[in-house]
Amino acid sequence: MLTAVLMLVGGVLLLVGCVMFIINAFKVSLLWGLGVLFLAPIGLVFLVKNWRENKKSFFIQLAGAALVVVGVVLGHPAPTQ
Repeated sequence: MLTAVLMLVGGVLLLVGCVMFIINAFKVSLLWGLGVLFLAPIGLVFLVKNWRENKKSFFIQLAGAALVVVGVVLGHPAPTQ
């Protein structure tokens, strides 16, 4: 049960951070927004170039990913011999 909650909350945080990041890219320009939406390397360039505006969305995504990883690790059964 705990693992499912951690993974669900982590997934929601990942989604929220991703949407925030895409909205920030479209605020800068249509081309940045489309680049971030369809080309992953462009997203990294945009993140570094506009760090001040995007650090909040980045840390939200990072927290979500950490929760998902913790949920997966806690939910994975220990190996038996």
